[in-house]
Amino acid sequence: MINDEWLNRWNDRYRHSEYAYGVDPNNFLKDQLRVLEPGKALFAAEGEGRNAVFAATQGWDVYAFDISDEGRRKALQLAEKNQVSLEYLVGQLPDLDYQAASFDALILIFAHFPASIKSEYHQKLVKLLKPGGVVIFEAYSKDHLAFRTANPAVGGPANIEDLFSIEELQHDFEGFSFDFITEEMIQLHEGLYHQGTGCVIHFMAKKQ
Repeated sequence: MINDEWLNRWNDRYRHSEYAYGVDPNNFLKDQLRVLEPGKALFAAEGEGRNAVFAATQGWDVYAFDISDEGRRKALQLAEKNQVSLEYLVGQLPDLDYQAASFDALILIFAHFPASIKSEYHQKLVKLLKPGGVVIFEAYSKDHLAFRTANPAVGGPANIEDLFSIEELQHDFEGFSFDFITEEMIQLHEGLYHQGTGCVIHFMAKKQ
């Protein structure tokens, strides 16, 4: 389970008027959504809503969750500004009443759950996808820790256990057909907390 320290950290980050990671969508997500027909999408650990709001403007039926009330508040403000709607829940995933096999897409953009639960959460999220549903994933790899040490402004977890390897993601999403899975260095310019060179894993995969 996610503890109070983790919860307070994200509420503190999101309670300010400025958007911590900006209001523009993640570039990788934008590129992947272009090749998909809009459907019903679930955005996990969605924070202040920049990616969910973008998807809604592109015709997706958008659902999102996070542990932060402050994140939800700002996400709904951003949705109103863009004249779209979101179904946004606050809570821990095991307590949320999502139905199995009900989503066409699962969006995991910098969804860094604590190491103790991240594989468990992935397995729970997989069950919410329809057969043929897709996962769009971008998050920091274990090699990112060196970049974060050199430049804390690029953000990301400070513990290597909270970062990802290709091997563990292939294990967590066993049985999926991967269109691609790559580890690469990228330049990030997203709000206050993603600034500089980082190392991420990208993948897009389909549930069989």
